[in-house]
Amino acid sequence: MEIIGVLGGMSWPSTLEYYRLMNEAAARRLGPDRSAEILLYSLDWARIERLQHAGDWDALAEELITGARRLVLGGAGFLVIATNTMHKVAEAVGAVSGLEVLHIADATARALQAAGVRRAGLLGTRFTMEEPFLRDKLAGWGLEVLVPGPADREAVHRIIYDELVQGEIREESRRVYRRVMARLAERGAEGIVLGCTEIGLLVGPEDAPVPVFDTTRIHAEAAVARALGG
Repeated sequence: MEIIGVLGGMSWPSTLEYYRLMNEAAARRLGPDRSAEILLYSLDWARIERLQHAGDWDALAEELITGARRLVLGGAGFLVIATNTMHKVAEAVGAVSGLEVLHIADATARALQAAGVRRAGLLGTRFTMEEPFLRDKLAGWGLEVLVPGPADREAVHRIIYDELVQGEIREESRRVYRRVMARLAERGAEGIVLGCTEIGLLVGPEDAPVPVFDTTRIHAEAAVARALGG
């Protein structure tokens, strides 16, 4: 098994899920007493959040590159950026570190295609929903991507940053997400991509009228498959 290098802490509750899911995937594949070989570099979320909202993506790339270099020194075989939004700088991180970045959108696109989904609704941070770095990657796999309307995008983004990244789960917010997903399904979405690694802490398959694709789970399981050469 190759060592999985994880850039995490963005935020720590979702990184905790990555750790659990990767070890569960390793146990399923290799036996109940087995676990994944993981190196984790956890960034300070307060610094990342501040730079995101300042729009300083060059500084954000440097933050992740610093972490990636430390993972290289530790022997990581490839990199997992444990957040959708920070895949905006994935290309730079991979180029400077010299390691493959296992892209979350590629793993998600494969899962959507395997399920026969051609038109997917995308939830995530404002950056993920409104900027092209994730949507274009999915479109490159022949997928049509729908995003919520402006008011729904604002609500989805606010709940992520004000609640989920702090580990706060509110039933009222779950109802908001259910309504947003229902509206996407009404517009023709055949599946819903939970395109922020915190969203799966709030909603799951039982909350949507169409299949739900949790990028955290998909990415974590893809990382173990990659580590095992699959």
